[in-house]
Amino acid sequence: MRVDIEDVTVEATGVRLVEDIRLTAPDGAFVGLVGPNGSGKSTLLRTVYRALRPASGTVRLDGADLHAMSPPAAARVLAALPQESSAEFDYTVAEVVAMGRTPHRDRTAAGDREICAHAMARTGVADLADRGFLALSGGERQRVLMARALAQQPRVLVLDEPTNHLDIAHQLGLLAQVRESGLTVLAALHDLNLAAAHCDVLYVISRGRIVADGPPHDILRPGLLAEVFGVRAHRVRHPETGAVQLLFDLLPPTT
Repeated sequence: MRVDIEDVTVEATGVRLVEDIRLTAPDGAFVGLVGPNGSGKSTLLRTVYRALRPASGTVRLDGADLHAMSPPAAARVLAALPQESSAEFDYTVAEVVAMGRTPHRDRTAAGDREICAHAMARTGVADLADRGFLALSGGERQRVLMARALAQQPRVLVLDEPTNHLDIAHQLGLLAQVRESGLTVLAALHDLNLAAAHCDVLYVISRGRIVADGPPHDILRPGLLAEVFGVRAHRVRHPETGAVQLLFDLLPPTT
């Protein structure tokens, strides 16, 4: 499913948070959104998973206006893993994952159990099924919430810093699973090396505007990284995959 963000502007209390954003995620592509803290990444993603409504512009899924869809219809095709999630009640892991089945009208109990079991196995949380969600570590919770999103069986997956709280093995495993899922993925990532290794296309956002877009090897260049992130970057190639990887240090002080 193709995602098109067309001239989207988002405002809050009179402040323009993102402005005139144009972004395309082709069907089945893994598209990364990178930028410094406060640049507007999370704000933009919230408009895609309908937590915010744009002041102007449109988000389209295969040409259909996302914000004109009913909530159940949107939830049947789009799932999100927000940056911060909370639970007021201590549901079990199995119950949390099962919430991903709620939008589907053609569900059956047996079918739901099979889909949820598969999602938990994929994210490595099957052994936690009977544990209380609130008793889990941050990394375990993140993997459970990913399982819930996969149980939703979406066609579009929106991820806001999905590797938060995860150790390196689970970071790599989760992004590899997402990459291999065949879903259209739009993800905000802080780690530029993870973004370079897993994304087909990167959009760089700074001060609420897209300032560059393209394949990682074209975008992640020292000049742009110095301008947007304020760091000096040294490009190297991964010895096995050939993907661009970056080594960082601070920019030298100006005199």
